Amino acid sequence: MTDPVIEVQGLTKRYGTLVAVDGIDLEVIRGEVFGLLGPNGAGKTTVLECLEGIRRADAGQIRVAGCDPQADTKTLRSKLGVQLQVSSLPDHMRVREAVSLVCAWHGVSVRSGLRLIQSLGVESLMNRMYGRLSTGQQRRLHVLLPLLVDPEVLVLDEPTAGLDVQSRLELHLQIRAAQSRGVTVLLATHDMAEAELLCDRIAIILHGKVVLCGNPSDVALAGSQTTKVRIRTANDSLLPGLDLPGAVFTGASYGYLEWQSTDVADTLIELLNHVKGARDTVEDLRVERSSLEERFLQVVEGVSKP
Repeated sequence: MTDPVIEVQGLTKRYGTLVAVDGIDLEVIRGEVFGLLGPNGAGKTTVLECLEGIRRADAGQIRVAGCDPQADTKTLRSKLGVQLQVSSLPDHMRVREAVSLVCAWHGVSVRSGLRLIQSLGVESLMNRMYGRLSTGQQRRLHVLLPLLVDPEVLVLDEPTAGLDVQSRLELHLQIRAAQSRGVTVLLATHDMAEAELLCDRIAIILHGKVVLCGNPSDVALAGSQTTKVRIRTANDSLLPGLDLPGAVFTGASYGYLEWQSTDVADTLIELLNHVKGARDTVEDLRVERSSLEERFLQVVEGVSKP
């Protein structure tokens, strides 16, 4: 049975004549990682700020962990962990002071978060002043702080922006670990690979509206009737590329020939029979479904067209 921990109905937010969020409906199930995707200015951060209680919606109803973000602010703060898209601390505050302050505010011990502090590479920074941290180090600290309090709902707005590869990987592991403890994660990201890897479901937001919602695999495949087949052979026996039954040749690059196929099995049989008949050998063969990034761009371009 589904147990929604975030419920949004008809959420609308205006800035003067600009409608930043236009009647959005969302439901996030307890324990899932839910991704918000969209280009800059789509309304993602405004949605998150309304959920966090930072901004007051002009219309609609919001419930987060059973709380109204405006009426139940104190209760919500005890259940919510937030990493803002843009945030800062006093330059002369030491990292250990920031960690101690957040832990004390939420009634948890710093000791309980030592493993997390080590995992995110913050242990060596504990005596450093915030103003002396690099941009990436500041980013790691801002991601660490909401994770330390083990919230019921964790909101992350572009958490991996500015992180190096190792820190990104560790953050992904910590998000999965939080989910395994029953934490619900709401993630806004521009990184399609990150969304595919982490999210149970995603919503694509354009011009303040949800235009597509579902699990990443289904969203990626929606609207696509073909599968990409790429092959490289030792002797280039497939040149020049020709259309095949159920497959259209789309070009060659870096030694690979590529077809868009509506029947992968038939296409592979045709290609492999041709290679075998020419006494050639296959060096690499790839069958690739449509990616989330490709589908995202299709949706953005389709909605943007007049």
